[in-house]
Amino acid sequence: MKLVIGNKNYSSWSLRPWLALRVADIPFDEIRIPLDEPETRARLLAVSPTARVPVLIDGDLTIWDSLAICEYTAERFPERALWPQHPALRARARSIVSEMHSGFTALRRTMPMNCRSRLPGKGQTPAAMADVARIVELWNEALLASGGPFLFGAFSIADAFYAPVTSRFVTYAVPLPPPCQRYVEAVQALPAMVAWNAAAASEREWIAADEPYADRRAEPPGAL
Repeated sequence: MKLVIGNKNYSSWSLRPWLALRVADIPFDEIRIPLDEPETRARLLAVSPTARVPVLIDGDLTIWDSLAICEYTAERFPERALWPQHPALRARARSIVSEMHSGFTALRRTMPMNCRSRLPGKGQTPAAMADVARIVELWNEALLASGGPFLFGAFSIADAFYAPVTSRFVTYAVPLPPPCQRYVEAVQALPAMVAWNAAAASEREWIAADEPYADRRAEPPGAL
């Protein structure tokens, strides 16, 4: 299989299936296409009808969208238990993943994923903090029921989908209750997540739309 992703520093959608496959030890070749460059759209259209990342290529089959990719790999590799085994827990996990997939727009807008930066306090608007409060509610409920360290005990697609949120909470130093802070630390300590963050830190591309708090008068750090 081949997984097409964007910049590791910025692409939260790419992180989700990448992390799920890496933690589940499902082999794949990584194809990284930097975003927001002159040739980006043409390169993406060559592998995906939407010209967006992520894309999974498995032989003659192409799957786009992060949730579709995760669902496909969960079905293709059932022994890796990417969803909770109990039907009720699996339904709950799918519910909170769907909420992440389609919601929390204020948080996405004012706190874009930026793994290599530390911007404490930025982006914490009332609307974004309302999203944070809802995420804390979801996490607290899941962690209380499962006992942790991940949302449903063992790592699952639910954790892969909230991994970019944990990254945002680190970048913007979002205050969290202790159980949620421990959860953030558990996700960030995953070897695959450590590897992703290290690669993100080494990237030199700089996307202005994802750097709303940068000083436009200064040369972007690490920019080419």
